[in-house]
Amino acid sequence: MKATSLHTSTNSAPFSTHASAPPFDFEPLGRVIFAPGALAQLGEAVRSVGGTRVVLVTDRGLEHVGHPQRALKVMREAGLEVFLFDGVKENPTEREVDAGVVFARAHQIDCIVAVGGGSSMDCAKGINFILTNGGRMIDYKGHGKATKPMLPSVGVPTTAGTGSEAQSYALITDERSHLKMACGDKKAAFRVSILDPELTLSQPRSVTAVTGIDAVAHAIESYVCTKRNPVSAMCARAAFQHLEPNFETALRSPQDLAARSAMQIGSHLAGMAIENAMLGVCHSCANPLTAHYGITHGVAIGVMLPHVIRFNAPAAGHLYAELVAERGLTNGQPAAEVLAARVSQLTAAAGLPQSLKECGVSDTILQLLAEEANQQWTARFNPRPVTEADILRVYQAAW
Repeated sequence: MKATSLHTSTNSAPFSTHASAPPFDFEPLGRVIFAPGALAQLGEAVRSVGGTRVVLVTDRGLEHVGHPQRALKVMREAGLEVFLFDGVKENPTEREVDAGVVFARAHQIDCIVAVGGGSSMDCAKGINFILTNGGRMIDYKGHGKATKPMLPSVGVPTTAGTGSEAQSYALITDERSHLKMACGDKKAAFRVSILDPELTLSQPRSVTAVTGIDAVAHAIESYVCTKRNPVSAMCARAAFQHLEPNFETALRSPQDLAARSAMQIGSHLAGMAIENAMLGVCHSCANPLTAHYGITHGVAIGVMLPHVIRFNAPAAGHLYAELVAERGLTNGQPAAEVLAARVSQLTAAAGLPQSLKECGVSDTILQLLAEEANQQWTARFNPRPVTEADILRVYQAAW
């Protein structure tokens, strides 16, 4: 399939015309540049936010495909002084953040650029928090706790998944509990995001799969969560329109730039939806699986999402129906079942596990997982209220 266009259907409004819209406070985070080859605009983007001495935050694993080197070249050709910090690891902890702070401070930088996946984005934001406001990451758990100005920053995602470049939150893993801390502040958001789909062409199939299904989950969960509003719903709906028909194409034809473009735009729109709403219990369930078993976040999401959709059907079935109808997926079955089956179809096409048992998860730990998932912040925004017992049943269904 070809990439879908950015639009929202008028067939079914996301909010009833008979009820007033819920109040919301929409503040766009920053400039977004999208184009194949847009990395060439990085130098200009940094200069536009006042950067002169830049720390480039990235993952050493990307160096074999040359993305950090190209970013360095573009910025240096623009007359910027750039210093490479490539100490980012998957699910960054305070250790990586603190190392980046020491490095940035030593080079007296005035701007931060992140090139990479969600981990690079999160680590860059974390560095910005501590470099400018001091303390530890746990001091910023929650939202709006940074009291001092933060440095301007630019995000360049090389995957189509987390949408972190569209969000003000840094997800930093607590080394002791292995659970993720969400540290958010509007000042931490990237002033400019550069979406260059050519950077995603080099993704291994496995990365396309796990990041893509995470983006799909972001669109679905943010569309139905309790903090949804007209802006978040518009973004989530458009995200799903881009992601659902192009996920399999990107897997099957990895050099299809139209499909890659749609996936990257969809990922960004889903990130915007999260920023303006929130997520649900699927992400709450995924985090303990990563903490205890090291299961890749997207794999955990892909296993849990169909069962979460089915659980949420009594509260969110009418919203799932809007997503399903818009994509022409209706087949006479309840919308939640259609959507859950479609997600399973996508994960199967990607070769991802279909059950927790297949991931090596023991049924004896499900109670502990449910206890920890119930403490995750996103569970509070699930469209159907959840208890620890409910979450245990969802885990059992996924096992």
